[in-house]
Amino acid sequence: MIRRVLSVAVVAALLLAAGAVSRAAALDAERATVIAELRALTDSARTAQMRTDHLQGAVEIAESESADRAAVLEMRPAFLTEISALSSAISAADGKVDVSTHRASALAVQQTVLAERSDPAVVANATATVHALTAKIGEDVAGWQARQAVGPGGPAWSSSGPDGYARVRAALDRVGGGSVGLYESSSCAGGTAPACANSSGYIKYRADIAGWSADRLNWAMAHELAHIYQFQVWGSLNASAAYDSMFGGDPEFLANCMAVVRGYPGSVGCSGDQQTWASGIWVGAVR
Repeated sequence: MIRRVLSVAVVAALLLAAGAVSRAAALDAERATVIAELRALTDSARTAQMRTDHLQGAVEIAESESADRAAVLEMRPAFLTEISALSSAISAADGKVDVSTHRASALAVQQTVLAERSDPAVVANATATVHALTAKIGEDVAGWQARQAVGPGGPAWSSSGPDGYARVRAALDRVGGGSVGLYESSSCAGGTAPACANSSGYIKYRADIAGWSADRLNWAMAHELAHIYQFQVWGSLNASAAYDSMFGGDPEFLANCMAVVRGYPGSVGCSGDQQTWASGIWVGAVR
């Protein structure tokens, strides 16, 4: 009986032990699952925080860039105003002073401003540069006007005014007479000739030709410039048999042909041989 009771007790003890072991294993599994879930939550939270930090940083960078861009854009209207003033100054200087370097500088500065996205100081400096270019052109034009203001016996212009003078001056410069003096006068052939060249090396023009078409005005200045070059070889020219036979000793006809050679034909035509001969006068050669 006692043995039987012991057997039952042993079996019960074994069953209890097995249950405890099973329960412990279940608890270990649950703990492992919880730990894994905690780790997953921790990793997820860490990832979410990193994403949040990244997004926050990106937003801050975008806001900073947006503010910088707005500051640059705020500076541009002043720059455009200066560019407009420079454009007007360049137009006013046409035929008076060389503005090619000023124009090139302005284009380079403009490209810098167009490329700038973040630094308003770059635009401010560019604006100051363009303003300085405009001022320099104004000074150069004023100097040119001062040099041109007085001619032999008086002002360089009267009836034609500074704008009319500038137009005739530009035509003379265009045909190659940049170094030749120019003055308004009504004394050419008693006022009947629209322009004339002086053997002292300058050209006079009648006020009304300032209103001529560009082609006609260019031809007139090329014609008068041709006379300046004729004066430089006057003795040899008048002693030339070829000049007498080909042009009848007429300096006006020769001047027309010399203008044709320069690309400014008038109403009188010239043969190929006449043009070839006339071209020599431009370089001081009388054949």
